[in-house]
Amino acid sequence: LSGLRRQAAVTISQELSKLACHGTGPSTWINQVRRRSSLLSSRLEEKPFSEMEMSYIKQGEEALQKSLSILGDQDGWKTETMVDNGDKVLSKVLPDVGKVFRLEVVVDQPLDAVYSELVDNMEQMGDWNPNVREVKILQKIGKDTVITHEKAAATPGNIVGPRDFVSVRCSKRRGSTCVLAGMSTKYGAMPEQEGFIRAENGPTCMILRPLPGSPSQTKLTWLLSLDLKGWLPKTIINQVLSQTQVDFANHLRERLAR
Repeated sequence: LSGLRRQAAVTISQELSKLACHGTGPSTWINQVRRRSSLLSSRLEEKPFSEMEMSYIKQGEEALQKSLSILGDQDGWKTETMVDNGDKVLSKVLPDVGKVFRLEVVVDQPLDAVYSELVDNMEQMGDWNPNVREVKILQKIGKDTVITHEKAAATPGNIVGPRDFVSVRCSKRRGSTCVLAGMSTKYGAMPEQEGFIRAENGPTCMILRPLPGSPSQTKLTWLLSLDLKGWLPKTIINQVLSQTQVDFANHLRERLAR
């Protein structure tokens, strides 16, 4: 047995020496072994999701798919607001969702900067958007999904009082396109708060793409769908939501410029 082991060791050593002579880098099969080992290690380190976490992930995916389906249908959109700088808000009424709003703007910043501000620095939104009092991440699930609690500021004159939202959000980045989608959800650790009306949103999403021919600029499309709850005339709701989108674009530009 000891002789066979020595012979096997010599043979393996010789084969490795031959493979090493064929090129300056490791052989293909060695790379494959390393990749598989690395993949196995990463899988062993992954924590399996609970049933509740999987339900949140599915909700985020559902919000994303519904949002893309709504934005993909170009028929029936009507102009709500048109700004001199080219910003515009469109709207249409959907049978199963209600009235939805669509903001289309160009931001004079590269996609990475916009993405970082909206995703990586999500909890800082209350620092630069007066319409938002606070955004807090309640739970992270994997690398793409989070549960958030958002407090909206009251509108001037308190026409629309303080609202809050509990949402599941997912972010997907594929090549040069980023999609940030979300919808309302229930989260046991965040019941309704005193002084706030628990409103509902979704499906909602933002799509970020480099402006064709100008990679230093970003085309942002924001689909907004909100049910503010409470006794509010639809005319006031429509005016508030479209203006909120226009204001958001201006505040985002100021933030990125700083």
